[in-house]
Amino acid sequence: MKEAVSQLGNLLAHLPPRGDSEVIETLLQQQGITVERIVSTGQCSEEGFWYEQERNEWVLLVQGSARLAWEDGSETALQAGDYVFIPALKRHRVAWTDPQATTIWLAIFFV
Repeated sequence: MKEAVSQLGNLLAHLPPRGDSEVIETLLQQQGITVERIVSTGQCSEEGFWYEQERNEWVLLVQGSARLAWEDGSETALQAGDYVFIPALKRHRVAWTDPQATTIWLAIFFV
């Protein structure tokens, strides 16, 4: 009998220790899709740095809170359970993550 599950995990398990930088872990990568778990503990994008990714990104804030900044000067506050779609090449940055809590993101990159 063939096994139905080929990969099993828990987004909230085995969290990295608090550190100076956020931790990005690739959970799945195949045929044009990448799924990452990002763990932040107060980190944000460096001043003047903008993400401008080649692929679309759908991100879910699983735990914690954060703010994304957009090139037009606006910001989007995120709480646990919030998600956002970021089209390819849309300039954005992480303006803030809660320094008192662990923030866990689930990011899905695709064409």
